[in-house]
Amino acid sequence: MPTTSARLLALLSLLQSRRDWPGGVLAERLGISLRTVRRDVDRLRDLGYPVAAVKGPDGGYRLAAGTVLPPLLFDDDQAVALTVALQVAATGADGGLADDA
Repeated sequence: MPTTSARLLALLSLLQSRRDWPGGVLAERLGISLRTVRRDVDRLRDLGYPVAAVKGPDGGYRLAAGTVLPPLLFDDDQAVALTVALQVAATGADGGLADDA
């Protein structure tokens, strides 16, 4: 199981990727229990992220409109690896990854 901080970032990423997420689907995607999803949503709320819970058969969790993820932080080795990967992609010798880069 990933650390709590990694799980929270993954949860934020999922919540930002589409409008509504049923709790069971989030639990399955993150490999955690529904109870852990509820606790992690509470943690996100404590950190200031406006996560709404919608009840009912079509319910689930969603981020309020306009909410964005925190900026990405890279250590020195990750920044170098990212720079090299982007340079390789820009030259076209990427094996078809230029569009993804």
